[in-house]
Formats: sequence, C-alpha cells, structure tokens
Amino acid sequence: MKASLRSGLLAAAVAVLAGVISMTQAAAAEAVSIRLKWVAQAQFAGIYVAKAKGFYKEAGIEATINPGGPNINVESLVASGADTFGIASGTEGMLYARENGLPLVCIGMSQQMTPFAYVTYNGTGIKSVKDFKGKKVATWFTGPQFTLFSVLAHEGIAKDDVQIVSQPFSMQPFIDHQYDVATVTLYNELNTLKEQGINDIRLFLPDDSGVTTQQDAIVTSEKMIKEKPELVQAFLAATLKGWKYSFEHKAEAVDIVLAAGSGLERKHQELMLDEIERVMTAKLGKTEGLGAIDLASIGAVQDSLLEYKALKAKVDLKSAFNTSFWDKVPAADKKL
Repeated sequence: MKASLRSGLLAAAVAVLAGVISMTQAAAAEAVSIRLKWVAQAQFAGIYVAKAKGFYKEAGIEATINPGGPNINVESLVASGADTFGIASGTEGMLYARENGLPLVCIGMSQQMTPFAYVTYNGTGIKSVKDFKGKKVATWFTGPQFTLFSVLAHEGIAKDDVQIVSQPFSMQPFIDHQYDVATVTLYNELNTLKEQGINDIRLFLPDDSGVTTQQDAIVTSEKMIKEKPELVQAFLAATLKGWKYSFEHKAEAVDIVLAAGSGLERKHQELMLDEIERVMTAKLGKTEGLGAIDLASIGAVQDSLLEYKALKAKVDLKSAFNTSFWDKVPAADKKL
C-alpha cells in the first residue's frame, strides 16, 4: 500500500474517531440551568466566561444561564429543582431559606464583604439608619432585603416601623423622590447615580451598623448533592475557574458580558467588574481563594439575628453551608 494512501486512510480514521469521541462527550454532557439573581451584567462575569470559554463543557456540563430580576426568587427555584444551580442572595438569605424549610445548600460564597449600601438625599433630614423609622425604604426582594433586616435589627428598629417597599431594576423612582431611601450596590447603582451627576446624597454602609456579610451565594439543592455530587463538584470548579479567568482577562470578560446582555454600556461594566474583583478578593478571597465560605462570619451574623429576634431559631450551619466541594477545587482554579 502506498504511503500516501496509508496516510489518507489514517487521517480518515482519526477524523472518524474524533467525531465519535465528540458525539460521545456531547451525549455525556449533563444539562444544567444556572439561575442568576439579576440580569446579565459583570456581577456574573465568571458564569458567562465559564460558559463562553468552554469550562463547563470541559467539565461535562451543558449550561443554560437564566437571568433573574426583582420578583424572581433564586432560593425557591433552586430548592425546588426548577433550576439546578443558582447565584442567590447571601448569608442572611441562606439563613432565612433554611429557617423556612427550603432544602437549599450554599457551596461557595462569591462576595467576601457586604456590597450593599443605602442612599438618601441630603434634604430628607435622614442622618442615620435610626432615622429610617417611619420612612419609605426601598430594596430588592431578591436577597438584599435580608441585609436590610439585619441592619435594622442591629440599630434596634422593628421591621414594622419602616415602610419597606420593593425596588425595581431602575433607579428612576429614587431619582424622582418616590421613596426616602433606596438600596444600591457599590459596583452598580451607586455608579449609575454618580454618572448622572447625582451627588447630593448621603450613603449608609451596613458595616457601619455592625453588619458584615458574604453575598452572592453559589447554591444548589440537597437532592443534587445527594444524587450527583460529582456534578456539583465539577460545576463549582468550572465556575471559580471562570471567575479567575475574568479577573486575569478583564477586557475579554467584559466582551463576553456585553454579548450576553442587552443595552449594556462598556465603561459601566468595566467599573462593575473592578468593584466585583475588590469584594470577591477581600478577606478570605485573598488568603484562601475565590468563593471561600467564612463560617465564622456566618455564625456571627446568625447570632446577631437571633439576638435581635430577626431569626426565630438557630440554623444548622454545616447543613446549610457545605464547604467540602470548595475544599476540593484545585488551588490553581481559585487562587489569583
């Protein structure tokens, strides 16, 4: 047999084998859905990058990313199995979810410090959180409401003494003075106000009220952990790898986010990603790696919520916050 013919047959055989392997891998890929707590933006860059760069595919995962919004409850959707994984609220949201009997488990914590703050106009006369009493205070009911509850509890204010209303996606109602206090994130809405030249505002940080909490919990259900622990492990590792890549290739990460969303402004997303990096690499994020779960901090938040009767009973933290999957993620995928 001529060498050229043998070479051609070998190449054909390799191509066929590659096709078979590709089809086998595609068939073996597990379909999962990831529910975000908000719409596409740099807050979730790691998720979009993990999909776009093929990290989920490499882990045997066929991922569908579902956006969130003001009236979407990630905790309920994931706990019920409607979504496989989610980027939910944070420490308080997990504690309340478990208190309410939801079989939800946190396998990683994205943000290592409190990213929320509260703004009011200087002319309202509100000079401290204690002045929230009797006022209309807006927040998102996608998890941040629990941080507000913690802040009020620490200031000795009953929830019923404050008119807490649902805050929409837009900051326009606050700009139009439709409520006294609005919730912002340090990486998004605060920048939006500044970009519009709104500077006659006063800012209240949860940390000033003694509330420091991890946020943007990476969650799944007890059922998933019991039935498919390998899938849970693969998902978390690929997600953290996506975040590491995002921070090491920011321009590309922003490109991916812009392609995933609509009506996004590049400069705003760049600023958001910078701030997201700051809150994700703070504290344990710097010393231990991206996504670390701070059980000591979570325990302290639970104790304060119990003290102020914002939480009715203790939650089994080891059942609610499973660190074993994060522990097994290779350091190369989670440490910058």
